[in-house]
Amino acid sequence: SHDPRELPVLLDAARDADVVIGSRWAPGARVVNWPWRRLVLSRCGNGFARLVLGMPVSDATGGYRVYRVSGLRRLDLASVCSQGYSFQVELCRLAHRAGLRIVEVPITFAQRERGASKMSPLIVGEALWRVLVWGLQDRRTAVRRGLHGTATGQVRWP
Repeated sequence: SHDPRELPVLLDAARDADVVIGSRWAPGARVVNWPWRRLVLSRCGNGFARLVLGMPVSDATGGYRVYRVSGLRRLDLASVCSQGYSFQVELCRLAHRAGLRIVEVPITFAQRERGASKMSPLIVGEALWRVLVWGLQDRRTAVRRGLHGTATGQVRWP
């Protein structure tokens, strides 16, 4: 599904970024031969993660990535607890919270020609649950740190 000919573009982008995501949803990207259900699931899941976690990333579930070693060293990798696609979201969340520079590069993503998807209702459920839990944890942390707005008492989320 990930074209190795696009890797040099990701590596080039890593000169100025800590994390580079080969994005299916960045402007200029293409998704080829995916069933409409997968398209909807991916778009909605990524939109949900972006909204709940406050990350400016359009493809947090994408697996075509480059990490700078210096950036990885700034992450608490021992805290990672995800399986399935939520692993990609969790690493993206950790990178965002650590202040790493995340860049998305548009790619062409094609439906696999061999093998079967690992996508299942359990994997989707885990991803939704974990994103909700992380979002609540982030908001609770923000409140504890006193990141309150003006006299209205509104909380500014990280």
